[in-house]
Amino acid sequence: MPLPSGLPEFPVNTASGHTPVIYLHGFASSPDSTKARFFGERLSAHGVPLVTPDFNQPDFTTLTMSRMLTQLSRHIDEAGGRVSLMGSSLGGALAVLAAARFPVQIERLVLLAPAVMLAKPGHALLPPERIAEWHQRGAIAFFHYAYGEERHLDYAFYADSLAHDPYESVFTQPALIFQGLHDTVVDCRSVEQFVRGRANVTLSLLDDDHQLGRSLPRMWESVENFLGLPG
Repeated sequence: MPLPSGLPEFPVNTASGHTPVIYLHGFASSPDSTKARFFGERLSAHGVPLVTPDFNQPDFTTLTMSRMLTQLSRHIDEAGGRVSLMGSSLGGALAVLAAARFPVQIERLVLLAPAVMLAKPGHALLPPERIAEWHQRGAIAFFHYAYGEERHLDYAFYADSLAHDPYESVFTQPALIFQGLHDTVVDCRSVEQFVRGRANVTLSLLDDDHQLGRSLPRMWESVENFLGLPG
């Protein structure tokens, strides 16, 4: 789909003349992911700062969406109070929640396979029987790709996520979504439903999986244009 025309103009607050971008990594990932490095290198070439919070800190075990929102709020303030967000998977869900919560500070969104159905029944990280086990045990292990090993996560993550519904969040900032047609983690049909009726959101469906690794160069061309960077 083409990028929407007539996008509102925003003031910028960096020496390069462009707003900083904050990259929000996915679940059990890190700010050193392939996508974060790829976009960071290209934004740097334009003099655009890329801030990459590590939401695994201070401890992956106690991760919650509420904690991530608090951490992100602090990073927005530290970046000058006006930013664009780029979020991958769970980070995409966080970006949507933040856009609704901080409408003045957040200018634009770039969402990579955003987990917009996070709080909806049947769209959890685990099937119902494993959720029940999680509740009973208090914590269970997930493979953490950044650490290369399993790490425990408290049930509080799941309980807290039910209070944060990105699908129902209302935001008005321009948003660009990239979604793989062969994604087995985030259903492309859910993302298509999310986009319906949101005139501020442009969806690009790609012949790719959840990682979107094959589509990075193509995505950058659109992101470059979307952020108003010279090609």
